[in-house]
Amino acid sequence: MERRLYLNESCCAVAEDDRLVEYIPLEKTDQTGRIVLGRVERMMPALDAAFVDIGRKKAAFLPMKENSQTFLGGSLRSGDRIPVQIRKEEHDGKGAYLSRDLTIPGTYMLLMPMNRHIGISARFTDPGTRERLRHVGEALAGGETGLVMREAAANAERDELDAEFRHLMDVWRGIREGKIPEEGPAQELLRDYLPRGVNEILRNQDLPSGLLHQLREARNRQIRLPHGGNIVIDPCEALTVIDVNSASDASTADRRATALRTNLEACQEIMIQTRLRNLSGILVLDLIDMAEEEDRIQVEQTLAAAFQRDRIKTVIHGFTRLGLMEMTRRRTRPVLRTADPPET
Repeated sequence: MERRLYLNESCCAVAEDDRLVEYIPLEKTDQTGRIVLGRVERMMPALDAAFVDIGRKKAAFLPMKENSQTFLGGSLRSGDRIPVQIRKEEHDGKGAYLSRDLTIPGTYMLLMPMNRHIGISARFTDPGTRERLRHVGEALAGGETGLVMREAAANAERDELDAEFRHLMDVWRGIREGKIPEEGPAQELLRDYLPRGVNEILRNQDLPSGLLHQLREARNRQIRLPHGGNIVIDPCEALTVIDVNSASDASTADRRATALRTNLEACQEIMIQTRLRNLSGILVLDLIDMAEEEDRIQVEQTLAAAFQRDRIKTVIHGFTRLGLMEMTRRRTRPVLRTADPPET
């Protein structure tokens, strides 16, 4: 696989084997993932939350309870000044959604200074590798902070891990002193993809016409598959539904073979469109019905293998009783349909 990164003033993009798989328009209004300093405006006991001034017209929303059971943030009072991380940007008249459970990303690990959890990337399936990295994480953290060991940590030397941990701790000390790190999408892509392998980094170059065409196609509800089938993508308020159809695929009279091939082709296209459109939250896939268990297993394994190329955490939950495939993907930036493609 050949991977290219495009980094220019208007956007950042990633292409794999000449397929556009990520597109990030550089909008100053989107600060998802950014750590900022905020001041608690008022506490809302009934909501178990606070409204926080982060320098915008609309106050941001900060829940007191975090998802992690090992979060050590403590209580707050009106007027407190605290570092917070923007988890969701403003939308539909609502202010940004914040978290005190900060994550400071590195190439090999995520530092969680307000936590004590030691985690291992779900991409590691080998028990020996997971155990080794857990011991390394515990030794680095020393019970003083939380860490999640990322995929790239598996092939890193111990001195590289030590150096990055020291750097992340320096960043955290700076945050406590009011020095907020500046990291844009370009730095984020380089940090996440360089360990995975990048063939070419193209700076200050416009996207080729072929990739721009793929970007325009990503605005379509329906995407064709190689043998005549298609997928239909319908983002809803609480989830995204992706329907797989055989459509005009009549190249074989074997219904089972057609269903399996179309579903396997759909797995690859769903991976590409999910990353390109930045679909997140709950995704429900309505695949073509498969009567044979071995076909269902093959499709689920193919989908999981395809999403190994995704830098965003994605979990394949498997088939429901109704035969629907469920998966979840971590929320990051807004979906692609909220931004306009560049002019050609």
